Amino acid sequence: MAENNDVTENIEDDYTVNEEGVAYSSESAPTPDTPARVANVAPAAATGRRKEAVARVRIIPGTGQWTVNGRALDNYFPNKLHQQVVNEPFVTTRMEGRFDVIARIDGGGITGQAGALRLGVARALNAVDVEANRALLKKAGLLTRDARIIERKKAGLKKARKAPQYSKR
Repeated sequence: MAENNDVTENIEDDYTVNEEGVAYSSESAPTPDTPARVANVAPAAATGRRKEAVARVRIIPGTGQWTVNGRALDNYFPNKLHQQVVNEPFVTTRMEGRFDVIARIDGGGITGQAGALRLGVARALNAVDVEANRALLKKAGLLTRDARIIERKKAGLKKARKAPQYSKR
């Protein structure tokens, strides 16, 4: 009996009771770290580009299988760093293992292809559920295309900036 009185006193300290006998608090509810709304899981497609590489990406609800140009992810990108770069949009949105990814990549080198695939996956996740994913992807910088490309060769130079050797005599 004494324990019940202690509990009631603690509740009365934290809450105010109105005329109808309903208790309410003036404090706001704590906000969790995860988004309040669970993201949708639906198929989507997008294109990602980086340098000369172009990645056409389709994501479908599944178990986390990756198929890049008909090969598994660890077979196509043996470097763990490239695998981590490609998987970054799923880690950011906390959706690892919820989508199967099918991608076709053309042009560029291995790092450019990984960057293009990352942008394609991020855009596809954004297309699935804009309200839940866009803010997270945008804050992480995953929806921005890297505009750096190869500078063109200039007339009179050997390359974009390399000039012929100067000879005094």
